[in-house]
This record gives sequence, C-alpha cells and structure tokens, in this order.
Amino acid sequence: MKNIVWILFFFIVALAMPSDVAAQCDTDRYSEDCLGKMNTDFTFVKKIDVDGKGGTKDKVETSYVFTKGTEYFLNVCNDDGEEGIVVNLYNSKRQLVGTNYFNGKFYSNIKFPCNATGIYYIAYTFKDAPTYCGGSVIGFKR
Repeated sequence: MKNIVWILFFFIVALAMPSDVAAQCDTDRYSEDCLGKMNTDFTFVKKIDVDGKGGTKDKVETSYVFTKGTEYFLNVCNDDGEEGIVVNLYNSKRQLVGTNYFNGKFYSNIKFPCNATGIYYIAYTFKDAPTYCGGSVIGFKR
C-alpha cells in the first residue's frame, strides 16, 4: 500500500510540472516558408532563427557581411503573416538603413541595395506578437 501511495505521489508531481514541449518555437518551419516566398532572382544565403523564447527575449540579433554592389533580400515569416516581428537593418556604424515596419504597417520583406561593404546587423524585435516565434532568410543578387 505504501508503494502505491508513493507511485501515485510521483505521478501527480510529474503531471503538475510545467512542460516546455508545447511552447517550443519551430523556427525551421517558418524559415522554410520564407524560403518559398523569396524572389526567384535572389540566391539563398542564410536562415535565421527568430526565437523570442516565449516572450522572455524581446530581441534577436545577428550579423552578416554585405558586399557593395549587391542587392540583399530579407524576409520574415510567422503565423501572423508579416505582423508581429519588426526587422531592422543597421550598417557597421549601427545606423538604421532598412526596416520592414513603416508608419504602423508591417511589410514581409526588405530589399536593400548595398552601397558599402561591411558588417550589417539584423535585429528582430517583437511588436504585439502573440507567439514570439518566426523564421527569416537572407538572399542576394548581383
């Protein structure tokens, strides 16, 4: 009888423990969606996981070396279309050179003609995003 009580106790404790399985962000799925939406005249370069860890991270940032004379394409995907994730592109001096959010409206991509070779920073922030999860891809054409 004592063993049954212990087994029941551990079973109840196991059920009461929070599970992160349902809250995991499947960034690969969103990146694949973005890849399918990239213009065919651009060549895929990199995928970016935009995982806000369920709201505990308010910013995801990465960097990439852009080359002068090349046009770059960045897009972002999530369950809400282009809504909820702001993409800001900064040059090496951290000056804003592109964004997907203008006058309160989200756009699904940024096309950026690079005029100076250097490191560019791509910052993803969440604005009224219910899931804090998405994916992004970068492409280029010369």
